[in-house]
Amino acid sequence: MKKLMFALAFVAAATTVTAQTETVKNTENDYNKWSVELAGGLNKPMRPMTAGYRTAVLSSYVADLGVRYMFNNKFGLKADFGYNSFKEGESSIGFDTKYYRADLQGVANLGRIMNFETWTNTLGLLGHAGFGLAQLEDQNSAVKDRMGNFIAGVTGQIKLSDRISLTGDFTTILNAKQNSAFDAASSVSSPGFGGVLFNGTVGLTVYLGKNAKHADWVTLTDKEVVALKDRVAAIEDKMVDADNDGVADYLDVEKDTAAGALVNTKGQSIDKNNNGVDDVTEDFIMKNYAANGGNGSTVYNNDLIKSLINGGYVATYFDFNKSTPTNVSTEGTDFILTYLRNNPSASVDIIGHADELGRSAYNDKLSNARATTIKNTLVKANIEASRLNVVAAGEDTSVNKDSDAARKLVRRVTFMVK
Repeated sequence: MKKLMFALAFVAAATTVTAQTETVKNTENDYNKWSVELAGGLNKPMRPMTAGYRTAVLSSYVADLGVRYMFNNKFGLKADFGYNSFKEGESSIGFDTKYYRADLQGVANLGRIMNFETWTNTLGLLGHAGFGLAQLEDQNSAVKDRMGNFIAGVTGQIKLSDRISLTGDFTTILNAKQNSAFDAASSVSSPGFGGVLFNGTVGLTVYLGKNAKHADWVTLTDKEVVALKDRVAAIEDKMVDADNDGVADYLDVEKDTAAGALVNTKGQSIDKNNNGVDDVTEDFIMKNYAANGGNGSTVYNNDLIKSLINGGYVATYFDFNKSTPTNVSTEGTDFILTYLRNNPSASVDIIGHADELGRSAYNDKLSNARATTIKNTLVKANIEASRLNVVAAGEDTSVNKDSDAARKLVRRVTFMVK
Protein backbone atom coordinates (compact mmCIF):
# COMPACT_ATOMS: atom_id res chain seq x y z
CA MET A 1 0.00 0.00 0.00
CA LYS A 2 2.82 2.42 0.84
CA LYS A 3 4.45 1.76 -2.52
CA LEU A 4 1.18 2.45 -4.30
CA MET A 5 0.65 5.70 -2.42
CA PHE A 6 4.17 6.95 -3.14
CA ALA A 7 3.79 6.03 -6.81
CA LEU A 8 0.51 7.93 -7.06
CA ALA A 9 2.01 10.91 -5.24
CA PHE A 10 4.74 11.00 -7.86
CA VAL A 11 2.11 10.89 -10.59
CA ALA A 12 0.32 13.84 -9.01
CA ALA A 13 3.50 15.89 -8.88
CA ALA A 14 4.47 15.04 -12.48
CA THR A 15 1.02 15.49 -14.01
CA THR A 16 1.52 18.97 -15.41
CA VAL A 17 4.82 18.01 -17.00
CA THR A 18 3.64 14.73 -18.44
CA ALA A 19 0.49 16.32 -19.82
CA GLN A 20 2.58 18.40 -22.17
CA THR A 21 4.51 15.43 -23.54
CA GLU A 22 1.60 13.05 -23.93
CA THR A 23 -0.73 15.17 -26.04
CA VAL A 24 -1.23 13.91 -29.54
CA LYS A 25 -0.97 16.33 -32.40
CA ASN A 26 -4.28 17.36 -33.98
CA THR A 27 -6.34 15.22 -31.55
CA GLU A 28 -6.52 17.74 -28.69
CA ASN A 29 -10.22 18.48 -29.19
CA ASP A 30 -11.38 15.07 -30.43
CA TYR A 31 -12.66 13.94 -27.03
CA ASN A 32 -14.27 15.37 -23.92
CA LYS A 33 -12.07 16.27 -20.95
CA TRP A 34 -14.41 17.35 -18.16
CA SER A 35 -16.40 15.05 -15.86
CA VAL A 36 -18.33 15.18 -12.58
CA GLU A 37 -18.00 12.36 -10.02
CA LEU A 38 -20.51 11.53 -7.26
CA ALA A 39 -20.01 8.61 -4.88
CA GLY A 40 -21.07 7.31 -1.47
CA GLY A 41 -20.16 4.40 0.76
CA LEU A 42 -18.48 3.27 3.96
CA ASN A 43 -15.41 4.31 5.92
CA LYS A 44 -13.09 3.03 8.61
CA PRO A 45 -11.01 5.37 10.82
CA MET A 46 -7.95 3.43 12.01
CA ARG A 47 -6.02 5.83 14.20
CA PRO A 48 -5.96 7.78 16.38
CA MET A 49 -8.88 6.38 18.41
CA THR A 50 -9.37 6.79 22.17
CA ALA A 51 -9.30 3.60 24.26
CA GLY A 52 -12.84 2.26 24.64
CA TYR A 53 -14.02 3.97 21.43
CA ARG A 54 -14.45 2.22 18.14
CA THR A 55 -16.63 2.29 15.05
CA ALA A 56 -18.25 -0.65 13.35
CA VAL A 57 -15.97 -2.69 11.11
CA LEU A 58 -17.55 -0.91 8.16
CA SER A 59 -18.87 2.40 9.37
CA SER A 60 -21.41 4.44 7.46
CA TYR A 61 -21.26 6.77 5.88
CA VAL A 62 -19.08 8.73 3.42
CA ALA A 63 -19.99 10.99 0.47
CA ASP A 64 -17.70 12.39 -2.20
CA LEU A 65 -18.17 14.96 -4.98
CA GLY A 66 -15.45 15.65 -7.54
CA VAL A 67 -14.81 17.61 -10.73
CA ARG A 68 -12.13 16.24 -13.02
CA TYR A 69 -10.26 17.59 -16.07
CA MET A 70 -8.05 15.36 -18.24
CA PHE A 71 -5.12 16.91 -20.09
CA ASN A 72 -5.11 13.92 -22.42
CA ASN A 73 -6.23 10.30 -22.26
CA LYS A 74 -3.68 9.40 -19.57
CA PHE A 75 -3.29 12.24 -17.09
CA GLY A 76 -5.47 14.87 -15.45
CA LEU A 77 -6.39 16.76 -12.29
CA LYS A 78 -9.44 16.71 -10.07
CA ALA A 79 -10.78 18.73 -7.18
CA ASP A 80 -12.97 16.77 -4.79
CA PHE A 81 -14.88 17.34 -1.58
CA GLY A 82 -15.56 14.64 0.99
CA TYR A 83 -17.79 14.10 4.00
CA ASN A 84 -17.39 11.31 6.59
CA SER A 85 -19.60 10.48 9.55
CA PHE A 86 -18.14 8.54 12.50
CA LYS A 87 -20.35 6.86 15.14
CA GLU A 88 -19.80 4.25 17.81
CA GLY A 89 -19.92 0.59 16.94
CA GLU A 90 -20.83 -2.39 19.09
CA SER A 91 -19.36 -2.38 22.62
CA SER A 92 -18.11 1.22 22.23
CA ILE A 93 -18.67 4.40 24.18
CA GLY A 94 -21.02 6.65 22.21
CA PHE A 95 -19.70 9.46 20.00
CA ASP A 96 -20.73 11.41 16.90
CA THR A 97 -18.11 13.22 14.80
CA LYS A 98 -17.97 14.55 11.26
CA TYR A 99 -14.99 14.87 8.94
CA TYR A 100 -14.91 17.37 6.06
CA ARG A 101 -12.14 17.63 3.49
CA ALA A 102 -11.18 19.33 0.19
CA ASP A 103 -8.36 17.97 -1.99
CA LEU A 104 -6.61 18.62 -5.27
CA GLN A 105 -5.38 15.41 -6.88
CA GLY A 106 -3.47 14.25 -9.91
CA VAL A 107 -5.17 11.49 -11.87
CA ALA A 108 -3.54 8.72 -13.90
CA ASN A 109 -5.66 6.67 -16.30
CA LEU A 110 -4.05 3.32 -15.49
CA GLY A 111 -6.35 1.55 -17.95
CA ARG A 112 -4.86 3.48 -20.84
CA ILE A 113 -1.33 3.30 -19.49
CA MET A 114 -1.62 -0.50 -19.20
CA ASN A 115 -3.48 -0.81 -22.55
CA PHE A 116 -6.71 -2.29 -21.22
CA GLU A 117 -8.13 -1.74 -24.71
CA THR A 118 -6.27 -4.84 -25.89
CA TRP A 119 -8.72 -7.00 -23.95
CA THR A 120 -11.70 -4.83 -22.92
CA ASN A 121 -13.55 -1.71 -24.04
CA THR A 122 -15.79 -1.40 -20.97
CA LEU A 123 -13.47 -1.73 -17.96
CA GLY A 124 -11.13 1.01 -16.79
CA LEU A 125 -8.91 1.88 -13.84
CA LEU A 126 -7.89 5.28 -12.47
CA GLY A 127 -5.26 6.10 -9.90
CA HIS A 128 -5.41 9.36 -7.96
CA ALA A 129 -3.28 11.09 -5.35
CA GLY A 130 -2.91 14.56 -3.91
CA PHE A 131 -3.07 16.86 -0.92
CA GLY A 132 -5.71 18.91 0.84
CA LEU A 133 -7.19 20.31 4.02
CA ALA A 134 -9.64 18.72 6.48
CA GLN A 135 -11.60 19.46 9.63
CA LEU A 136 -12.89 17.07 12.29
CA GLU A 137 -15.94 18.30 14.25
CA ASP A 138 -17.52 16.78 17.35
CA GLN A 139 -21.31 17.04 17.38
CA ASN A 140 -21.39 16.92 21.19
CA SER A 141 -18.72 19.51 21.98
CA ALA A 142 -16.91 22.49 20.52
CA VAL A 143 -13.99 20.45 19.21
CA LYS A 144 -12.93 21.49 15.72
CA ASP A 145 -9.62 20.05 14.65
CA ARG A 146 -8.09 21.41 11.43
CA MET A 147 -5.42 19.38 9.66
CA GLY A 148 -3.73 18.72 6.35
CA ASN A 149 -4.00 15.44 4.50
CA PHE A 150 -2.49 13.27 1.82
CA ILE A 151 -4.97 11.20 -0.17
CA ALA A 152 -4.41 8.33 -2.63
CA GLY A 153 -6.59 5.65 -4.13
CA VAL A 154 -7.70 3.59 -7.09
CA THR A 155 -11.01 3.76 -8.94
CA GLY A 156 -12.41 0.91 -10.98
CA GLN A 157 -14.67 1.87 -13.90
CA ILE A 158 -17.44 0.14 -15.83
CA LYS A 159 -18.47 2.05 -18.93
CA LEU A 160 -22.27 2.17 -19.12
CA SER A 161 -22.40 4.59 -22.08
CA ASP A 162 -20.35 7.34 -23.67
CA ARG A 163 -21.76 9.68 -21.01
CA ILE A 164 -21.83 7.61 -17.78
CA SER A 165 -19.54 5.19 -15.98
CA LEU A 166 -20.17 3.18 -12.82
CA THR A 167 -17.26 3.47 -10.38
CA GLY A 168 -15.93 1.71 -7.32
CA ASP A 169 -13.19 3.42 -5.34
CA PHE A 170 -10.88 2.55 -2.47
CA THR A 171 -9.02 5.49 -0.91
CA THR A 172 -6.55 5.94 1.90
CA ILE A 173 -6.31 9.30 3.69
CA LEU A 174 -3.35 10.23 5.89
CA ASN A 175 -3.88 13.22 8.19
CA ALA A 176 -1.05 15.52 9.24
CA LYS A 177 -1.07 17.51 12.51
CA GLN A 178 -4.23 15.80 13.76
CA ASN A 179 -4.75 16.94 17.35
CA SER A 180 -7.92 15.03 18.26
CA ALA A 181 -8.81 11.37 17.99
CA PHE A 182 -11.48 10.55 15.39
CA ASP A 183 -13.93 10.08 18.28
CA ALA A 184 -12.97 13.56 19.68
CA ALA A 185 -12.73 12.07 23.17
CA SER A 186 -9.04 12.75 23.61
CA SER A 187 -6.24 14.94 22.41
CA VAL A 188 -3.36 13.29 20.61
CA SER A 189 0.06 14.15 19.37
CA SER A 190 0.24 12.80 15.86
CA PRO A 191 3.61 13.58 14.25
CA GLY A 192 3.76 13.59 10.47
CA PHE A 193 0.92 11.84 8.70
CA GLY A 194 -0.19 9.91 11.74
CA GLY A 195 -3.95 9.84 11.16
CA VAL A 196 -5.20 6.98 8.97
CA LEU A 197 -8.65 6.70 7.38
CA PHE A 198 -9.96 4.27 4.75
CA ASN A 199 -12.91 5.01 2.43
CA GLY A 200 -14.73 2.67 0.11
CA THR A 201 -17.37 4.12 -2.25
CA VAL A 202 -19.55 3.29 -5.24
CA GLY A 203 -20.68 6.04 -7.58
CA LEU A 204 -21.22 7.45 -11.04
CA THR A 205 -19.06 9.56 -13.33
CA VAL A 206 -20.90 11.83 -15.76
CA TYR A 207 -18.89 12.98 -18.78
CA LEU A 208 -19.37 16.54 -20.03
CA GLY A 209 -18.77 17.90 -23.53
CA LYS A 210 -19.97 17.78 -27.11
CA ASN A 211 -17.70 15.01 -28.41
CA ALA A 212 -18.66 11.35 -28.56
CA LYS A 213 -15.94 10.00 -26.27
CA HIS A 214 -14.28 11.10 -23.05
CA ALA A 215 -10.54 10.98 -22.47
CA ASP A 216 -11.05 8.01 -20.11
CA TRP A 217 -11.97 5.82 -23.09
CA VAL A 218 -9.89 7.27 -25.92
CA THR A 219 -7.46 4.54 -26.87
CA LEU A 220 -4.17 4.49 -28.69
CA THR A 221 -6.01 3.00 -31.64
CA ASP A 222 -8.41 5.97 -31.74
CA LYS A 223 -5.55 8.41 -31.82
CA GLU A 224 -3.67 6.45 -34.46
CA VAL A 225 -6.75 6.51 -36.69
CA VAL A 226 -7.07 10.27 -36.27
CA ALA A 227 -3.38 10.75 -36.95
CA LEU A 228 -3.64 8.51 -40.01
CA LYS A 229 -6.54 10.56 -41.34
CA ASP A 230 -4.50 13.72 -40.84
CA ARG A 231 -1.57 12.21 -42.72
CA VAL A 232 -3.82 11.11 -45.60
CA ALA A 233 -5.33 14.60 -45.78
CA ALA A 234 -1.85 16.13 -45.82
CA ILE A 235 -0.78 13.78 -48.60
CA GLU A 236 -3.89 14.63 -50.62
CA ASP A 237 -3.11 18.32 -50.25
CA LYS A 238 0.45 17.75 -51.39
CA MET A 239 -0.66 15.75 -54.42
CA VAL A 240 -2.53 18.71 -55.94
CA ASP A 241 -1.21 19.34 -59.47
CA ALA A 242 -2.54 22.74 -60.52
CA ASP A 243 -0.89 22.83 -63.95
CA ASN A 244 -1.65 19.15 -64.72
CA ASP A 245 1.90 18.36 -65.74
CA GLY A 246 2.03 15.13 -63.71
CA VAL A 247 4.22 16.58 -60.92
CA ALA A 248 2.60 17.47 -57.57
CA ASP A 249 2.77 21.14 -56.62
CA TYR A 250 5.02 20.60 -53.59
CA LEU A 251 7.68 19.13 -55.92
CA ASP A 252 6.92 21.38 -58.89
CA VAL A 253 9.56 24.05 -59.49
CA GLU A 254 7.63 25.39 -62.49
CA LYS A 255 4.05 25.95 -61.28
CA ASP A 256 2.49 27.05 -64.59
CA THR A 257 3.84 24.66 -67.22
CA ALA A 258 2.19 25.03 -70.62
CA ALA A 259 -0.48 22.42 -71.39
CA GLY A 260 0.99 19.40 -73.14
CA ALA A 261 4.62 20.30 -72.39
CA LEU A 262 7.00 17.52 -71.45
CA VAL A 263 8.45 17.99 -67.96
CA ASN A 264 11.20 16.49 -65.84
CA THR A 265 10.76 15.12 -62.32
CA LYS A 266 10.85 18.66 -60.91
CA GLY A 267 7.97 19.79 -63.11
CA GLN A 268 10.25 21.87 -65.32
CA SER A 269 9.56 21.98 -69.02
CA ILE A 270 12.13 19.91 -70.90
CA ASP A 271 14.37 22.37 -72.70
CA LYS A 272 17.28 20.46 -74.22
CA ASN A 273 18.96 23.48 -75.81
CA ASN A 274 18.46 25.62 -72.67
CA ASN A 275 16.97 28.53 -74.56
CA GLY A 276 14.13 29.10 -72.15
CA VAL A 277 11.38 27.61 -74.34
CA ASP A 278 10.11 24.10 -73.62
CA ASP A 279 10.74 21.64 -76.45
CA VAL A 280 7.06 21.03 -77.28
CA THR A 281 6.34 24.75 -77.68
CA GLU A 282 9.61 25.32 -79.49
CA ASP A 283 8.87 22.50 -81.93
CA PHE A 284 5.53 24.11 -82.80
CA ILE A 285 7.12 27.52 -83.27
CA MET A 286 9.94 26.20 -85.41
CA LYS A 287 7.57 24.32 -87.69
CA ASN A 288 5.02 27.08 -88.07
CA TYR A 289 6.90 30.31 -87.65
CA ALA A 290 10.56 30.67 -86.87
CA ALA A 291 11.96 28.04 -89.23
CA ASN A 292 11.44 30.31 -92.24
CA GLY A 293 11.47 33.60 -90.44
CA GLY A 294 7.74 33.89 -90.80
CA ASN A 295 7.97 34.40 -94.54
CA GLY A 296 5.07 32.77 -96.29
CA SER A 297 3.78 31.34 -93.06
CA THR A 298 0.04 31.39 -92.61
CA VAL A 299 0.35 31.72 -88.87
CA TYR A 300 2.91 34.48 -88.45
CA ASN A 301 0.19 36.81 -87.20
CA ASN A 302 -1.72 34.06 -85.44
CA ASP A 303 -3.19 34.88 -82.02
CA LEU A 304 -1.53 31.73 -80.69
CA ILE A 305 1.94 33.14 -81.44
CA LYS A 306 1.04 36.38 -79.66
CA SER A 307 -0.35 34.48 -76.68
CA LEU A 308 2.86 32.43 -76.44
CA ILE A 309 4.92 35.60 -76.34
CA ASN A 310 2.66 37.34 -73.83
CA GLY A 311 2.47 34.18 -71.73
CA GLY A 312 6.23 34.31 -71.07
CA TYR A 313 7.17 31.31 -73.22
CA VAL A 314 9.54 33.45 -75.26
CA ALA A 315 12.24 34.75 -72.94
CA THR A 316 15.89 35.62 -72.67
CA TYR A 317 17.79 34.46 -69.57
CA PHE A 318 20.70 35.90 -67.60
CA ASP A 319 23.31 34.64 -65.18
CA PHE A 320 23.36 35.87 -61.58
CA ASN A 321 24.03 39.62 -61.29
CA LYS A 322 24.51 39.93 -65.07
CA SER A 323 22.77 42.12 -67.63
CA THR A 324 24.21 40.27 -70.63
CA PRO A 325 22.12 37.30 -71.86
CA THR A 326 23.47 33.77 -71.59
CA ASN A 327 24.78 32.32 -74.82
CA VAL A 328 22.06 29.68 -75.03
CA SER A 329 19.15 32.07 -74.54
CA THR A 330 19.61 34.48 -77.46
CA GLU A 331 16.97 32.61 -79.45
CA GLY A 332 14.32 34.39 -77.37
CA THR A 333 15.59 37.73 -78.62
CA ASP A 334 15.84 36.39 -82.19
CA PHE A 335 12.26 35.22 -82.01
CA ILE A 336 10.84 38.57 -80.91
CA LEU A 337 12.98 40.28 -83.56
CA THR A 338 11.42 38.06 -86.23
CA TYR A 339 7.95 38.78 -84.91
CA LEU A 340 8.46 42.55 -84.94
CA ARG A 341 9.87 42.47 -88.47
CA ASN A 342 6.84 40.58 -89.72
CA ASN A 343 4.39 42.72 -87.75
CA PRO A 344 5.54 46.32 -88.44
CA SER A 345 2.56 47.82 -86.62
CA ALA A 346 3.22 45.90 -83.43
CA SER A 347 5.06 47.30 -80.41
CA VAL A 348 6.33 45.43 -77.41
CA ASP A 349 7.05 45.92 -73.72
CA ILE A 350 10.48 44.50 -72.85
CA ILE A 351 10.08 43.39 -69.24
CA GLY A 352 13.17 42.83 -67.09
CA HIS A 353 13.14 40.59 -64.02
CA ALA A 354 15.58 39.73 -61.22
CA ASP A 355 15.65 37.12 -58.47
CA GLU A 356 15.24 38.02 -54.78
CA LEU A 357 18.90 37.88 -53.76
CA GLY A 358 20.33 41.26 -52.86
CA ARG A 359 18.65 44.56 -52.12
CA SER A 360 15.38 45.39 -53.82
CA ALA A 361 16.61 48.78 -55.06
CA TYR A 362 19.61 47.14 -56.72
CA ASN A 363 17.44 44.43 -58.27
CA ASP A 364 15.15 47.11 -59.74
CA LYS A 365 18.16 48.66 -61.48
CA LEU A 366 19.38 45.23 -62.61
CA SER A 367 16.00 44.32 -64.13
CA ASN A 368 15.99 47.65 -65.96
CA ALA A 369 19.54 47.04 -67.26
CA ARG A 370 18.57 43.62 -68.58
CA ALA A 371 15.54 44.98 -70.43
CA THR A 372 17.62 47.87 -71.80
CA THR A 373 20.24 45.42 -73.13
CA ILE A 374 17.58 43.59 -75.14
CA LYS A 375 16.13 46.87 -76.40
CA ASN A 376 19.56 48.00 -77.61
CA THR A 377 20.02 44.67 -79.41
CA LEU A 378 16.69 45.12 -81.21
CA VAL A 379 17.46 48.75 -82.10
CA LYS A 380 20.78 47.66 -83.60
CA ALA A 381 18.74 45.18 -85.68
CA ASN A 382 16.81 48.20 -87.14
CA ILE A 383 13.70 47.98 -84.97
CA GLU A 384 12.52 51.51 -84.24
CA ALA A 385 13.09 52.51 -80.64
CA SER A 386 9.57 53.98 -80.48
CA ARG A 387 8.18 50.43 -80.78
CA LEU A 388 10.14 49.25 -77.78
CA ASN A 389 9.19 50.06 -74.19
CA VAL A 390 11.47 49.08 -71.30
CA VAL A 391 9.70 47.90 -68.12
CA ALA A 392 11.70 47.19 -64.95
CA ALA A 393 9.63 44.59 -63.06
CA GLY A 394 12.23 44.19 -60.32
CA GLU A 395 12.23 41.08 -58.12
CA ASP A 396 10.18 38.06 -59.14
CA THR A 397 8.84 36.50 -55.94
CA SER A 398 6.91 33.66 -57.57
CA VAL A 399 9.55 30.97 -56.85
CA ASN A 400 11.39 29.66 -53.82
CA LYS A 401 14.23 32.10 -53.22
CA ASP A 402 16.27 29.35 -51.53
CA SER A 403 16.32 27.21 -54.69
CA ASP A 404 19.14 27.93 -57.11
CA ALA A 405 17.30 26.13 -59.92
CA ALA A 406 14.16 28.17 -59.31
CA ARG A 407 16.03 31.47 -59.25
CA LYS A 408 17.47 30.73 -62.70
CA LEU A 409 13.94 30.75 -64.09
CA VAL A 410 13.25 34.33 -62.97
CA ARG A 411 16.52 35.99 -64.06
CA ARG A 412 15.02 36.83 -67.44
CA VAL A 413 13.46 39.27 -69.87
CA THR A 414 9.96 38.54 -71.16
CA PHE A 415 7.87 40.37 -73.75
CA MET A 416 4.33 41.75 -73.98
CA VAL A 417 3.11 42.42 -77.52
CA LYS A 418 0.68 45.32 -77.94
